[in-house]
Amino acid sequence: MTQDGDRLDEKIDIKSLNFEEMKAFVQSIGVQAFRSKQLYQWIHQRLVTSFDEMTNLSKDLRKKLEETCTIHSAKIVQRQTSSDGTNKFLMELSDGNFVESVLMKYKHGNSVCISTQVGCRMGCRFCASTVGGLIRSLKTSEMLDQIYEIQRTTGERVSNVILMGIGEPLDNYDNVVRFIRMLSDEHGLNISQRNITLSTCGLVDRLKDLVKEDLTITVAISLHAPNDTLRREMMPIANKYSIQEIMDACRYYIDKTKRRITFEYSMVEGKNDSKEHAIELANLLKGMNCHVNLIPLNPVEGRMGQRSKRNNIEEFKFTLEKYHTNVTIRREMGRDIDAACGQLRNKNKGGKLHESSCKD
Repeated sequence: MTQDGDRLDEKIDIKSLNFEEMKAFVQSIGVQAFRSKQLYQWIHQRLVTSFDEMTNLSKDLRKKLEETCTIHSAKIVQRQTSSDGTNKFLMELSDGNFVESVLMKYKHGNSVCISTQVGCRMGCRFCASTVGGLIRSLKTSEMLDQIYEIQRTTGERVSNVILMGIGEPLDNYDNVVRFIRMLSDEHGLNISQRNITLSTCGLVDRLKDLVKEDLTITVAISLHAPNDTLRREMMPIANKYSIQEIMDACRYYIDKTKRRITFEYSMVEGKNDSKEHAIELANLLKGMNCHVNLIPLNPVEGRMGQRSKRNNIEEFKFTLEKYHTNVTIRREMGRDIDAACGQLRNKNKGGKLHESSCKD
């Protein structure tokens, strides 16, 4: 049995096994079936990081698990705390690569934004995550453990999860879908799929595949431009998929799932923030069951653009509302730390941690 690309001669990544696979694994090593539930709960509810902590399992079983399986955990190597309570974590994976996760605290509960890849190959010109390209996709266990490690560290329950950190989730399709199902499994953290948001730059074929998964998550499309010419300047993926293809895929998704789609629109000064752009965007989305989320850009050194002025963002919102488009301006959080996805990782490439920027 292998998971997430593991070779047959490697130990089993036990944290990536779903509940049914865990039952099959326990049976395959000649252990009583009820142990599978205990084992799964130790990993996905009690969030242990070693087999030795599983005290209701026999020493022989724990030894067998140690010999055949891995239970790697992400390690928090840097934590930044914003004045608004937002926490950004730099996590080291078992192979020495780094990813970022963000904990945001709201009245309605705690939200965690996670990474799905080490780096990204989408190449968006205003984004820090794409600097250096894609190194590899994350295993299911590595996505889960970003949440687990934050819960272990803070002692606080996570109620909402956003796949909007480093990487393109639909470029890691199989592991991401497995992650969503395991995160919402009643035998694990049991986070409702309605509290999970997946953000994608619009991989049309994969978005259509997602319809077949029968999930109840929220899908957010990183649009950032109302026409192909401008979008190609900002996002290389626009050279593969036109806006019309994305709109057709979104309408298909909405029709089949009956779920509203969110369109993310980063506001870049002098690039995509004019009244004319707002009118064009409103016309593009006319009649669609959707919501627009205007995002004040977090500028990244060496990348495209500066954030739009506040009055421009407000005017953009007013114009969209005038044309009957549902719209909000995203609340800015963590602005006094390395807020943009990929910034903290880029500062610390090679494992050289800048402890002076850590506020906790």
